[in-house]
Formats: sequence, structure tokens, C-alpha cells
Amino acid sequence: MFQRIKQDIEVIFQRDPAANGVLEVLLCYPGLHAILGYRLFHWLWRKNFRLLARFLSNLTRFLTGIEIHPAAQIGARFFIDHGMGVVIGETTQIGDNVTLYHGVTLGGTSWKAGKRHPTLENGVVVGAGAKILGPITIGANARVGSNAVVVSDVPANTTVVGVPGRLVMPKSKPEPDTAFSSYGQNSGTMVDPVAKAVTCLLEQMRHMDERVKKLEHEETTSDHTRRHP
Repeated sequence: MFQRIKQDIEVIFQRDPAANGVLEVLLCYPGLHAILGYRLFHWLWRKNFRLLARFLSNLTRFLTGIEIHPAAQIGARFFIDHGMGVVIGETTQIGDNVTLYHGVTLGGTSWKAGKRHPTLENGVVVGAGAKILGPITIGANARVGSNAVVVSDVPANTTVVGVPGRLVMPKSKPEPDTAFSSYGQNSGTMVDPVAKAVTCLLEQMRHMDERVKKLEHEETTSDHTRRHP
């Protein structure tokens, strides 16, 4: 557990250029406070001190604005940037090197017992305000854009945006980290599938309009020929 805590601190310096020192990180990063608390509460949960684990996690939520169920499974080098409003449900499974921004919900869609929250594989980045719902899997190194609502599996090395979530980057062409904006900024490498569909529809309508005009012209010419042979 202590090795995981050390890695959780080290990863902040790798992913947040605003981090100026260990003392600042320890005192001023609520995401780290929530993760450190989770590591302890998860250990208590596994030792069957479940009421105590839930009670302490609820206190951490009050202090940090981040809710992590102590039964969730979270891997190494987990980073929550800013953190306010993050919710991680009971049966959530998170791999290594995962990053969440503020306002992210990893929630369930059923009241039935059992697996009902998402699985995030290694290297996933989830943008601010995104909602990932249900027992779905977000593949390794996938990106979920700001405010997206994802309710179905996402393949590895892809980017998903929108409501409901739509793939905008093919699996064969994984984008570099610099091409992904967790705050929903427009990126030159990410094409909005709705805008693309509307553009295609307008182009098709233009072709149809040209064809109708051509047919009208041919009909007018033919009618004129019949009247004046």
C-alpha cells in the first residue's frame, strides 16, 4: 500500500506542471487526499471493517468533494486533477496510470447487486464532466472527452466525445496526448461526427438539387422540341 501511495504522489509531478513541491502537493491537492484516504479505507474494507470504511470515506468526501467507494478497485499511479465532483462507484475497476478530471462520474445504471459500474483499463484519460455509466469497459489508453456520456464499451486507443458518446478517432490511428483536450477544446485532429454527418447530408442535397435542375432542363427542352418540330 505504501508503494502505491508513493507512486500516487510521484505521478502528480508528471501530469501537473503546477505542482511546485512535495509539501505543496501534500497540503493543497484534494485529489491526492481522496486517493490516500481511499487506499486506507479500501484496506479496511478488505479486512471487513466496512462500516468504519464507509464512515471515513464519507468524511473524506465532505473534506475534498470527491466520493470514492472503499470497495472500488484502483490501480497504481492514479491521478485526479482538481477533483471536485468526482464520483467513483462501488464496483468500479480502474487500471494503472489512469487520469480523471473534475466532475467525472463512474456510475451505475442498475439497482441490482453485482458488477454495475465501469471498468477503466490502463492509461485511460477521462475529461472534465464526463459520465461513464454501467458495467462497460473503456479500453487501454482510450480518451473520453469533456462532458461526454458513455454507456457502451470503448475500444482501446480511441477517443469518444458527445452525448451519447461517439468514437472520433479510429483504433488504427491512436492520437498523441497533445491531440486530446480534457476540457472539450476543439482539436484539429478530432472530427465531430455529427458535424461530419450534417456536411455529408448537405453535400448530398446539393447533388440532388443539381440533378433535379438538370432533369427539369431536359424535360423543358424535350417539350419544346415536341411542340416545335
